[in-house]
Amino acid sequence: MNRKSLPPPGLYRICVSLLDHVRRLTAPSVSKRHARWAPHLQGARRQTLALQAVLALPALLSGVPALADVADTLQSIRPGVVGVGTFNPTASPRANLQGTGFAVLDGRHVVSCAHIFSKSLDTEKKETHAIFIGRDRQMAVRAARLIATDKARDLALLKIEGDPLPALKLGDSTLAREGWQLYFTGYPIGSVLGLNPSTHRAGLAAIIPIFTPLQSAAQLTARTLKQAKDAYEVFELDAIAYPGNSGSPVWHPDTGEVLGVVNSVYVKGAKEAALTAPSGISYAIPAKYVQRMLDQALSKTP
Repeated sequence: MNRKSLPPPGLYRICVSLLDHVRRLTAPSVSKRHARWAPHLQGARRQTLALQAVLALPALLSGVPALADVADTLQSIRPGVVGVGTFNPTASPRANLQGTGFAVLDGRHVVSCAHIFSKSLDTEKKETHAIFIGRDRQMAVRAARLIATDKARDLALLKIEGDPLPALKLGDSTLAREGWQLYFTGYPIGSVLGLNPSTHRAGLAAIIPIFTPLQSAAQLTARTLKQAKDAYEVFELDAIAYPGNSGSPVWHPDTGEVLGVVNSVYVKGAKEAALTAPSGISYAIPAKYVQRMLDQALSKTP
């Protein structure tokens, strides 16, 4: 993805360009010598100008990238978005959807958040990591293996067997600009209402470093020291995300390319506040770090 592939407000540009073109054509061109013939010439000239403006429209349109409808783009995104969690054949319920993921590469790799898989599996009861696909209550479970993690940036990569899923394309997140309107798709409250992904609009409010210099050494913790040592950028989103949105792809509405992964929610107070009193500020890990994890994981694959 490059800057030229990211369309500006198309209709506005078309109107402004067309009006400017007509304005140039209608510039005074009747000399004083023929001023007495102006009333007769103006009628014919108006018709000519109107025809020229209409004929110029296709040329103007060809220079403006076509805008995709968000609903159309969503249709290509949704099939590649899955639920992620665990499956225990002896538990009740057996399926435990804990977050969101999305297919990449060959459709047999799924990107999500590492914190979802921080708890050890109960192997004695044959508990496995899993992805969930389907619609409503028609949910299919597919076993998954955790093959790579980037715990510093809370990213995880799963591998599944069987038929490939429709893979989403990673975009160049270094080109993202503050003020863009993006979207993310996921399962904000798990499968409570069935396996139905929700899509939310998110303004890219800021691109900020994960570490902010502290006012005093007394505020230093093991976490802040680690962040200071390995600082990286995150996207601050003007949107409400819930715990189940962890791992949701943040995508561009016109290209459908994934620019980030919903990672965390700014929570005031206890964790329950994320549901009862959401702040409206969410964060996402830029896709460049996802690409880095994929490159490292694939380089180790025999």
